[in-house]
Amino acid sequence: MASGGRFLSVRGGEFAFAVLGLPLGVLGGVYAVAVLYVGALLSLTVLGLPFVLVALAGARGLGALHRRLVGRLLGERVAPPPALPRPHGMLARGRVGLTDPVAWRSLLYLLLRLPLGAFGFAVAVLLPLGCAWAIGFRLWIRLLEPGPRPVGWLDVASAPVGLAVLTVLPAALRALSGANRGLARLLLGPARSQERVRELESARATLLAENTDRLRRLERDLHDGTQAQLVALAITLSLADDVLDAVPETAPDLERLRSLVGRARGQTDDTIAGLRRLTRGIHPVALDGGLGEALPGLTATSPVPVTVRLDLRERPGEAIERAVYFCAAELLTNVAKHSGARTAELAATAARGRVRLTVRDDGRGGASLGAGTGLSGLAARLAAVDGALRVESPPGGPTVVTAELPSRL
Repeated sequence: MASGGRFLSVRGGEFAFAVLGLPLGVLGGVYAVAVLYVGALLSLTVLGLPFVLVALAGARGLGALHRRLVGRLLGERVAPPPALPRPHGMLARGRVGLTDPVAWRSLLYLLLRLPLGAFGFAVAVLLPLGCAWAIGFRLWIRLLEPGPRPVGWLDVASAPVGLAVLTVLPAALRALSGANRGLARLLLGPARSQERVRELESARATLLAENTDRLRRLERDLHDGTQAQLVALAITLSLADDVLDAVPETAPDLERLRSLVGRARGQTDDTIAGLRRLTRGIHPVALDGGLGEALPGLTATSPVPVTVRLDLRERPGEAIERAVYFCAAELLTNVAKHSGARTAELAATAARGRVRLTVRDDGRGGASLGAGTGLSGLAARLAAVDGALRVESPPGGPTVVTAELPSRL
């Protein structure tokens, strides 16, 4: 029943976009054709380049208008492309305007939008009117031609054909809406190179913020933890030295001396352990032997039983290994804290220049990027090394998180 309702349903925004498609498509198509035609005619004159510059700026503006319409009516948010650079000098600005990929892609969108707009208008307006005429064909004929007339095959077939076509129209309109969404994503958003630059800038900003926080935590831990422990150790050793400097004619208090030396040894062990914890956050010692040694050691400390499956045919670069190790540590921490899982599985492969890490658990599911489990920050860190994070976690589980990275940067 739900699939039937879905088949027959059309959102109001989709219908409005289809109705507006014809006038907007005609205006945009005429604009694009006029720009190309007049620009070609004026290309050998002084007015050619200024005309094309102004026309491309207009195409960029029309592309922004269509992008807003797609977002408002079709619910497809298309990321806006970066603003046009403004270098110094008229020649430099003219060169930037003429080579603006956003404007040329917007011009192409306006050309392709014309046939889609005409087809959408036909599906949303003309075909329903035609179906209404076909369904009530006998009634319209009686009104137009009063009096007796023989019943022909058209009288019999018109109503079923009209109903059949009317039933298919919602699906056709939704398919056209999907095509319009895809066309807008392809031509009105930033180019792939621009998206990559934006992703790298975002990842760099995230890494800088995280590294700043990490350095501040390291400084605080050294100041409040390790430094205080060393000060306590110095005091203990000073007290032991005072006991040894007892008056020559009196024997030193051996019990107190043993107690002070034992305390000093304990404080030394605590300090060494603290330093190891701090340095582990900078570069895990376990990675000296590669991921094949580091990942099993990491899973051994997990409170949730973890099955490890490794297929490491090649050793990735140092930065990639570190990213995979910290990604695995973060994911296993999420499993222990948030999933309620009883078992988990960690699989890692490294072959043909790609590294894949997969962590699966049988917990309650419902995890997603941006859901407060640290996955968004993890995805940003992976993006900095050209990696990607994919989360599959339906309610009720299981949760499967996959990280894919190149073996070398």
